[in-house]
Amino acid sequence: MKIFDRKKELNAFSLEERRKDRTIGLVPTMGALHSGHISLVKKALSENDFVIVSIFVNPTQFDKKDDLEKYPRTFQKDVSLLKEVSENIVVFAPTVDEIYAGNLKSESYEFDGLDKVMEGEFRTGHFDGVGTIVELLLRTAEPNKAYFGEKDFQQLQIIRKMAETKDLPYTIVGCAIEREPHGLAMSSRNERLSKETREQASFIHKTLQTAKAKIGTKSVKDITDWVTSEFEKQPLFDLEYFEIADENTLTPALKIQDNQKYRAFIAVYADGVRLIDNLRLN
Repeated sequence: MKIFDRKKELNAFSLEERRKDRTIGLVPTMGALHSGHISLVKKALSENDFVIVSIFVNPTQFDKKDDLEKYPRTFQKDVSLLKEVSENIVVFAPTVDEIYAGNLKSESYEFDGLDKVMEGEFRTGHFDGVGTIVELLLRTAEPNKAYFGEKDFQQLQIIRKMAETKDLPYTIVGCAIEREPHGLAMSSRNERLSKETREQASFIHKTLQTAKAKIGTKSVKDITDWVTSEFEKQPLFDLEYFEIADENTLTPALKIQDNQKYRAFIAVYADGVRLIDNLRLN
């Protein structure tokens, strides 16, 4: 398995492979790999000759220093896990200095309002940080396709918008959410939950499923009020937001229209860990 830590070396490698007419998939990660990441890697492998997996904890997308410091870092374990999947994987693991060259700040992007709701409302500067690192990874790896999980659906839509506005010639592929047996959306942050909380966190997905079942019989306000009241009964969880929004524009819905697609989005704190999830409603 090849491991690169320099942008120029990875770019030269990718360009040489492209000259050989080999297709490249990119799976950007922050490490602490789990089955959700591996599902992205396997999908990328099924559609490309080889896959670049980046492992980089990006400081500019964290709005809280404490969250950045506590983010799990398990590089050797990650590499071992990837080796078990395929020999056709290349790892890109740069340092912060290599990425930002001593200028640790984000670029400023125009996301047409996709960044102003939900996560953007609660995490200042987060999506500029995401856009900065993803654009850099795309331009460095020069993949045919890049793969992102739908757990971070707002992030996925923002990356699509960034690629469109920057006229980047890479296909952005969204992949279905992978869940733990009890329904919790897979995330590296789940490792920070207590055993009890992790098991009880199935409540989050179950609440989304029940909210979906209410579509067509209850108003958006009634569903939102019901979700809020359900979380008020749960001492383990602190609801940050629940939103029903248009899937394409992420505009909060006032009522459900038959000719539009909607998702329910949720953010919850548990054991001091911030968990997000979403579910398509129609």
